[in-house]
Amino acid sequence: MSAWLPLAPCTPRACVEPVTRAVPWAVLRLTAVVLLLLAGIALTPFGARMPASLVRRWCRWIVRAAGVQVRITGAAAPTGPLLLVANHISWLDIPLLAAVRPARMLAKTEVRRWPVAGPLVARGGVLFIDRDRLRALPGTVARIAEVLREGRAVGVFPEGSTWCGRSQGVFRRAVFQAALDAGAAVQPVHLRYRIADGPTSTAPAFVGDDTLPASVWRVVSARGLVAHVDVQDVIPPGAHPDRRSLARAAQPTEPAEPAWTHAALVTRPYGGTKKPATVPAPAVTVGSMEVIKRTDAAAARATSSPAADA
Repeated sequence: MSAWLPLAPCTPRACVEPVTRAVPWAVLRLTAVVLLLLAGIALTPFGARMPASLVRRWCRWIVRAAGVQVRITGAAAPTGPLLLVANHISWLDIPLLAAVRPARMLAKTEVRRWPVAGPLVARGGVLFIDRDRLRALPGTVARIAEVLREGRAVGVFPEGSTWCGRSQGVFRRAVFQAALDAGAAVQPVHLRYRIADGPTSTAPAFVGDDTLPASVWRVVSARGLVAHVDVQDVIPPGAHPDRRSLARAAQPTEPAEPAWTHAALVTRPYGGTKKPATVPAPAVTVGSMEVIKRTDAAAARATSSPAADA
């Protein structure tokens, strides 16, 4: 894995909350999700002729079949070329973003190997990015711009990595160049997962070394999950002169839980034990959160490399 890749500090052990198991319901939910995915694979050859409203409903059905309620609020997605951008928490983000407006998604090449879902997204026109090959990035941006010029929508997660939902990453700028090149609008979408109307839930998070089967089983086993999809106002073409300011405008202004801090970021091994609280630690601001700066060599290369613009 390349050192320049954006990495979140979130891990299943540090961030993901345990869920109350309801095995019979979980099996039924998992079966429903698989059946819907198989139906999508069977209908893929007819995808171009399927009404957008039907695709949106199918995407919502997948999330609902997993036992997650869906609440979409905010502005309506316009027609024409559109770059949909959202924070990234879970594999559920993909159907949720498509429920706002059907779009060609940008995904990492590893998604091709996902069971059931991998063949579905590959046949559905997903654009893949090889994150281990920095030289491939300009070609990926050009391909996104080409799709936008065709008048279609492209959905991307500019953080470049999944976060647990209680904090967030910074939007990388490269994909916004495609919107500038194509003269396309940008529509930010803010995704959150909660337990009913209560606090943020990290159960849907697909982070760190988590596996897809483990994440899916955790979601279908959870109770009371609600996905909140906040569709924000469209940023029209020409509103920002460069990708830096465009990415900043699309970035959510606050993390989901501004008072919450990762344990992994405020404690680290220090001489075989955790660093004493009296030892000052260098800090860096991520979004609106102050966290402990990563000091390993890979992190140093990531922050100093020109690829940080990706």
